[in-house]
Amino acid sequence: MNPVKYDVIIIGGGPIGLACGLEAQKAGLKYVILEKGCLVNSLYNYPANMTFFSTSERLEIGEVPFVSNNAKPTRSEALEYYRRVAAHKRLNVRLFEEVLQVMPKDTEGYEVISKKNTYETDHIIIASGFYDIPQKLGVKGEDLAKVTHYYKDPHFYAFQKVLVVGANNSAVDAALETWRKGAEVTMVIRKGEIGRRVKYWAKPDIENRIKEESIKAFFNAEIAEIRENEVDIQTPNGIETIANDWVISMTGYQPNLAFLKKIGINLSEDEIMKPEYNDDTMETNLKNVYLAGVICGGMDTHSLFIENSRVHAEKIAQKIIKTPQLA
Repeated sequence: MNPVKYDVIIIGGGPIGLACGLEAQKAGLKYVILEKGCLVNSLYNYPANMTFFSTSERLEIGEVPFVSNNAKPTRSEALEYYRRVAAHKRLNVRLFEEVLQVMPKDTEGYEVISKKNTYETDHIIIASGFYDIPQKLGVKGEDLAKVTHYYKDPHFYAFQKVLVVGANNSAVDAALETWRKGAEVTMVIRKGEIGRRVKYWAKPDIENRIKEESIKAFFNAEIAEIRENEVDIQTPNGIETIANDWVISMTGYQPNLAFLKKIGINLSEDEIMKPEYNDDTMETNLKNVYLAGVICGGMDTHSLFIENSRVHAEKIAQKIIKTPQLA
C-alpha cells in the first residue's frame, strides 16, 4: 500500500499541536495530527485536582473562547475545552499512534513511520511537549511499585505514610492534597526552601503546614535508598530512616530530545540541549521541519507555556504557505 501523502504532519496532540492543526486547517493545508497517547495527553496526566496558574483566555487556541467557572481553570475544564475544540473544528487527529521514524525521501519531503501507518509529507511540525519522560532519582529501590512519578488523586493515599520528593507546584499539590486526605506526609527537598515558582495561593499554605509540623520536611536533602517499608534520606546531619508506604517523586519531566537528535535536529552542547531553530519561522536546521511549544526550550521546560507558544502555530503556517510547493 502506498503511503498517504499530507502537506503537513503534526507530531503531538497537545494544546499547541491542536493549535498547529487549526492554523493548517485555516490555511487550506492537508494535515494530520499524530498523538502517541490520548488527546492532550500531557494535560490528562496532570493531577486530577490541578488548577492552572493561567486564566482561561490565555489557554485559548484557534480563537475559540474558553469559558471557566473559576478565576483559574481546572484540569477537567481544560480537558473539556480542548476536546470540544477538536470536535467542533473537526480536527484530523489520530490518537495512540506514536511516531517511530522520520526519514528524508530521495527527492524532497519526508517519510513518517508510526506504529500504525506510513505517511509522506512536505512539512513536519514537532509539538511533542515534555511530560512523557520523568526525571529519575537514580537511587536504589526507585523501580519498586510503591514509587510513582505521576501523581493523580489524593484519596488513594489516605491514612498512608507518604514521602513527596520535590519543592515545586506538583510536589506541593501532592503534599497538601494527600495530607488533607489523612496521609502522614514527609517532603524531601534538595534546596533550602520551597520553590519560588509555586502558585501564590499554595506557597504560604505549604510553608505554614511545614512550620506547624503537620507536614515534615527535610531541606537540603535527597533520598539515598528506597525499600519496601522505609526510605533512607541523606540530610545535612546524616542518614535518616523513616517508615514509608508510598513515594511520590515530583522531580520534573523532560522532552524527548533523543527523538529530535535521532532525526537530525541539532541540539546545543550545554546542559539545556536547546534545539536549533529560527525564531521567526520555527524552522529547524532540517528543511521544512518545525518545532512548536515547550519542546523549543530543550531542558529549560519552564520557559515556554501554552500562552506564550500559541504564536508558534501562526509563524509556522505563514512559513509553510509561502513555500514554493504550496504557493
